[in-house]
Amino acid sequence: MSAGNWTEWTDDILDILRLMRLEKDELFLLSEVYNAEKVLAKAHPNNNHIKAKIRQQIQVLRDYGYVTFTQKKGLYQLAIDISVETK
Repeated sequence: MSAGNWTEWTDDILDILRLMRLEKDELFLLSEVYNAEKVLAKAHPNNNHIKAKIRQQIQVLRDYGYVTFTQKKGLYQLAIDISVETK
């Protein structure tokens, strides 16, 4: 089952991962991405479900091969180099 299409939200989450300075194969926590919730809420004032949208967009990034899910809930791995535009 696909999480959806690439959208402005997907770009925003990818930008958050870039700001986290993640490198290929590096692990990151969902809670770390949640730290950007306030910024994302300002960018998307009509969305009242920011955390759910973050989770959805991480699934989109998985579907596009940017992120892999690990066996541990809330722990992900960056699958590619995102330091440059790769979309």
